[in-house]
Amino acid sequence: MKLTGGYNVLLQGRPDAGIEVLPEPQKLVVPLSSRRFNFSEIRVQDGQKINGGDILAQDPENYNVPLLAPRAGIVRLDPEKKHIALENISKTEFAYAAHGDLPHIVRQMGNAGINRHKLLSLGAWQFICDAYTGKLPDPLGKPQAVIVSTLSLEPFAARGDVQLEKRLLNFTRGLEHLQSLLEYQPIYLVMPKVRSDIKKQVHRNIRGYAWAKIIEIPPTYPWDDFNILARFIGLKKDAGPVWSLRTEGLLAVDRALTLSKPSLVRIISIGGPEVDRCVHLKAMPGYPVNAILDKYVSNPEVSVINGGIFTGRTIDDKTLGLDTECRGLTILPEHTEREFLGFIRPGWDRSCYAECFLSSFRKKFKERYTNAMRGELRPCVSCNFCEELCPAGIMPHLIHKYLYDDLIEEADEARIDLCIRCGLCAERCPSGAITMEQLSFQEKLQCRST
Repeated sequence: MKLTGGYNVLLQGRPDAGIEVLPEPQKLVVPLSSRRFNFSEIRVQDGQKINGGDILAQDPENYNVPLLAPRAGIVRLDPEKKHIALENISKTEFAYAAHGDLPHIVRQMGNAGINRHKLLSLGAWQFICDAYTGKLPDPLGKPQAVIVSTLSLEPFAARGDVQLEKRLLNFTRGLEHLQSLLEYQPIYLVMPKVRSDIKKQVHRNIRGYAWAKIIEIPPTYPWDDFNILARFIGLKKDAGPVWSLRTEGLLAVDRALTLSKPSLVRIISIGGPEVDRCVHLKAMPGYPVNAILDKYVSNPEVSVINGGIFTGRTIDDKTLGLDTECRGLTILPEHTEREFLGFIRPGWDRSCYAECFLSSFRKKFKERYTNAMRGELRPCVSCNFCEELCPAGIMPHLIHKYLYDDLIEEADEARIDLCIRCGLCAERCPSGAITMEQLSFQEKLQCRST
């Protein structure tokens, strides 16, 4: 497979490369769900005193992956709010269980089984996903290969190079730990096809590692998507799972297997046109969202998105703290009124893939993104721009028409299963015909077939 399609959108509000440390909060509010996980099995009681790293809850549908307490404190349960609050919080040392407390099947598998169990119990396993399904792979299963990506190309998501800065030794050591879990399977290290000092240092550090193969790709969105990378490398979907993780995941692996400690702090980004100072932050799951907004956002009328601009999800008032998979917050201005001359979408202040709008008369500029869709919805004109942009090599405009007319079998034959939901077709469509709701092609088919 060749890398085709893709598009880099110039947007205002990109976070700086520096990292700021958020002050210790007085209270943490840890959500019981995230994009992949639903921690429905509560393991603590109201009023219980716990230490940092203790298990608050588990996801029984995902190999009992744990939700760990970011800090020590007193538990406050409120089932209606779907959070676990921690009060009177403080830092404490976390002690990992001795090997004698491990399940028999894990001890029987030797050091590799013990280390895999350690990754699961210390929360590092949740950073890993299968490249094709996006789901959590079996901790005791056998992958056909491993993909480690240092790229994060979606606008406003936490960047891999920022997390790699000053932690190259930990990164290299994490690769070695990861290789010790495998038999003969290769590890593909994906790096941007650019010149940088960090890249040169990584090359020097892994020189001589025959099991590590460096793959360089142009830094174009969304070529860092694991589904696309697996197909580009030539890994077959039916040949077994492909373990995939990003920079933060490999650093969590190193921390778990080197220090026997969980990664209780994340590096996230806060970006977007409504952020007063766009930066990367050291924060922990459960950190109050309002405390972050009060510090970095002065406008109260904003939309808050968990994740990047294309694939992130809007945070509602019921979400009180950062969830365990949060990679960044995107802050957009909230538009409540119709835009003047909105019918000339995308208009003077919004870039477009087509060179037939007002913005084509401007030089390259950073667009000020909002939560409003400019202009009216128009019928698809089959301009084929979405097909040119699509990194999966499918025809979104054709699939859109099939779904619009409820032609499910035809849409299935058009290979909607290859859609990676990157959002490019919806974002660049000059007619606005394709929407984000239609990007869940595969789920829509499954729902209608049952």
